[in-house]
Amino acid sequence: MAALVADSLTGGAATRAPSVQFHSSYQYEDFIEGFVPDGESFARQLKIFSLLCIDASENPDDQYILVIDEISRADVARVFGEALTYIERSKRNRPFKLSSGTELMVPENIFIIATMNPWDRGVDDLDAALERRFAFIEMPPKEDDLRNLLEENSLDRDLVDRVLQFFNFLMNLPNVRCHIGHGFFVHARDQASLNRLWHLQLAHVLKRACRDDDAAFASITDQWNATINGTNLTT
Repeated sequence: MAALVADSLTGGAATRAPSVQFHSSYQYEDFIEGFVPDGESFARQLKIFSLLCIDASENPDDQYILVIDEISRADVARVFGEALTYIERSKRNRPFKLSSGTELMVPENIFIIATMNPWDRGVDDLDAALERRFAFIEMPPKEDDLRNLLEENSLDRDLVDRVLQFFNFLMNLPNVRCHIGHGFFVHARDQASLNRLWHLQLAHVLKRACRDDDAAFASITDQWNATINGTNLTT
């Protein structure tokens, strides 16, 4: 969805909508500027965000979108460095200096779209100053999206209904960590693939979600067996 929004806002101009994935090893030197090998020495090199700022400054009539996937997996304040202050709308077009002394400016025509899973580690450590610079849009799992996915996979109609029944059971549980996304079912094409999904992924994910409540996980397991495998339904 983030990529589709970026594509729409830039009119399909891929050079104006780069993407990057944050991870635990991602640093300021990967995002703003860093030194790279240059023969027998090292040379300073501007990185993706700084280069985008320069391009956007030179083309003020065009929109530029940076898509950051998994933003919560890195030390975000450290990655942005000085630029963290200047991505705020009130401080756009204001020149500032990087740690190297290089002058940079975040223009008004740059927008950042970031994605994150609220249950991933590190989310609680997001810098408060960063959070207030973003608007948050929740994208909870939806029954209609799951139905469309399963129908596209040519899953038997009866199995589609049973998967949706199990999905809705999970979505109605008070433990929100059990509210799984429909993406888990991308490869669900028949009964065998559903059982593989349970044994290789869902059981692990849901057991972890219920780590302090064995009875809750047992109830979910019973529900899966009843709904998907056709045993007596647990109520």
